[in-house]
Amino acid sequence: MAEEVKNTEVKEKAPRKPRTVKKEAVATEVKAAPVKRVRTSKKKGVAGQYIATGRRKDAVARVRLIANGTGKITINNRDINEYLLLDTLKLVVRQPLVLTETQDKYDVIANVYGGGYTGQTGAIRHAIARALVKENENFKPELKKAGFLSRDSRMKERKKYGLKKARKAPQFSKR
Repeated sequence: MAEEVKNTEVKEKAPRKPRTVKKEAVATEVKAAPVKRVRTSKKKGVAGQYIATGRRKDAVARVRLIANGTGKITINNRDINEYLLLDTLKLVVRQPLVLTETQDKYDVIANVYGGGYTGQTGAIRHAIARALVKENENFKPELKKAGFLSRDSRMKERKKYGLKKARKAPQFSKR
């Protein structure tokens, strides 16, 4: 058997030319980087006001210290004597001001929510101490030593499913 060889014309492709990278003229000028816009808050702070947040347990207090005041303390738009009935709680709120000897230099306006009265007074004390440190860094060592800058983070533990309270389980019955 003779194999026939077909003479087919094979069209050969021309060899590819290597790609050449066009080298463009490198610009000698350095382009200026775009200027980043710095965001500023729309609310402008009033001179002589120091705002701070304090927390204790579930209570959160937002306090404004107003310089050149008379020592008036307002809690939730009510006077301190009207809002807090116990003298010990009023004493706790005033502690940072008494320690730094600034009782008559500032008015205090506090908004507080959550927790009970003792938790709220601790939160207000924490916020006042933080605001005083914002006003004058020299107050920080004595306020920290007195423990007014540390937060009492004890909160009520959340209830877990299958339990009656956070940890109390229903009574076990074998039969």
